[in-house]
Amino acid sequence: MAATRVGIGGPVGSGKTALVEALLPRLGALGVSTAVIANDLVTQEDAERIRAGGLIDPDRVLAVEAGACPHTVIREDPTPNLQAIEDLERRFADLRLVLIESGGDNLASTFSQDLVDQWWFVIDVAGGGDVPRKRGPGIVRADLLIVNKVDLAPHVGVDVERMLDEASAVRDGRPVLATDLRSGAGVDDVLAVLCRGVLPG
Repeated sequence: MAATRVGIGGPVGSGKTALVEALLPRLGALGVSTAVIANDLVTQEDAERIRAGGLIDPDRVLAVEAGACPHTVIREDPTPNLQAIEDLERRFADLRLVLIESGGDNLASTFSQDLVDQWWFVIDVAGGGDVPRKRGPGIVRADLLIVNKVDLAPHVGVDVERMLDEASAVRDGRPVLATDLRSGAGVDDVLAVLCRGVLPG
C-alpha cells in the first residue's frame, strides 16, 4: 500500500517545520511509520533541522531544493517530490505517512493533487488578523487551516476569536484549528484530524 501524503504549506515563518516537529513524537508513539520531505529554496536547512532534532531517523528525512519559486515543485511540476516519495517507499517498506513541507510561499500556494492526498495551510497571528479576509487559495481551499502562534495575539493586537471566525466563514465548513506550537497547544487536535481523516486503518 502506498504511503499517505500530506502537504504542509504556508508563508515563511508561519510554523510549518515546528508543526512537523510537534507531530513526529506523537506519530511515533502511535506506531505510525513516517517520513518527511522538506522543500526549501536553495538550501537544506529545514531538512537538516529535522534530522538534527532526534525526533525521527535522519534517513527518513529528504530535502528537495525548489529554487526561486517554491510553489513550482509542489504544484506545477512535483516530479522532484514524487521521486523523493518513491525513494522513501522503496527504502522503508512499512512507510504509512509522508509529510511534505513546502518551502514557504504566499497565500496563493497550493499543492498538486498528483502529489498529496490532503494538504494543510499554516498561517500565524503575527502576519495580521486580516489574513483570512484576503481569501487566498491556501486560506480557502486547504483541507485544514492552522492558525499558529495564538500566544502572540496580545502582543500584536489580534483578536484570535475574530480571526478564527473569519477564517471559518470563508472555508465552507473545512476545519480551522488554533495552535501554539511552542507550548504544544492544539497539536493533539491536529493529530486527531490526521488520524481521523487521512491515515488508513
